[in-house]
Amino acid sequence: MLSGSIVALVTPMCASGDVDWEALDALIDWHLDSGTHGIVPVGTTGESATLTVTEHLEVVARTVDRVAGRLPVIAGTGANATAEAIELTRGAADAGVDACLSVTPYYNRPTQEGLFRHYLAIAAAVDIPIVLYNVPPRTACDMTADTVARLAGVDNIIGIKEACGDSARVSEIRALCPDDFVILSGEDAQNLDMLRRGAVGAISVTANVLPEMMAEFLNAYLAGDEQQAERLDVQLQPIHEILFVESSPSPTKWALREMGRIDTGIRLPLLPLSEGPQAELRARLQRAGALS
Repeated sequence: MLSGSIVALVTPMCASGDVDWEALDALIDWHLDSGTHGIVPVGTTGESATLTVTEHLEVVARTVDRVAGRLPVIAGTGANATAEAIELTRGAADAGVDACLSVTPYYNRPTQEGLFRHYLAIAAAVDIPIVLYNVPPRTACDMTADTVARLAGVDNIIGIKEACGDSARVSEIRALCPDDFVILSGEDAQNLDMLRRGAVGAISVTANVLPEMMAEFLNAYLAGDEQQAERLDVQLQPIHEILFVESSPSPTKWALREMGRIDTGIRLPLLPLSEGPQAELRARLQRAGALS
């Protein structure tokens, strides 16, 4: 079962915007050494919307090869065209991923029945596990708990990354779905509340910059040490907040650049973090121990 601290990995890029393959390898190695419990390459934090299909699948294959079975790899394979989502999911399956993460279609705003059929078609096209991903603040499409429950009846739809902004949704999904249906927090600031409501882990942006602390936080909670989890959550909250001061992943990529782990590249229409928040982000990273 997927659980713990699963990093929504950024896609490192050179200043030119080309994928930086050496930096990607180094990031993966860092997460392997830091106790991260799983890796999501080319999810939305990985700028999947601006990578070509070829680049997308190359990043997935490179991640699978580098991880070499030591952690679960859950490839981001969502798209707002069902046919493209199927193409990406089949390609990721061929690369040997453990599961795929499929975001709700963005912009076209399907009905709940449209969402159901979209995911049904993806699940029927492959025989690997599928994790749903609901993030209406970014997609303008909210998948209800009732629709999630319908999809939970499909054999290879095994869970959901929930980021609707209301942690109470986890309680609704937990009440409607089988006990083995995996719920993962997709909203770092709400991780602790979502865990208390039935989530078993987080697909985390913050894990990009504080992988050890995020792994320790999840390890503590899942081991039943809620007091330690609460202490760590207090330390993590300032980072959760500031990594969304501008459109993600701009702040996270800037932080990793300050930490010497990636170059400056990010693809239009996103831009590098503007100068205004940089000093505060640097200060918070220093207080959290990510920067000296």
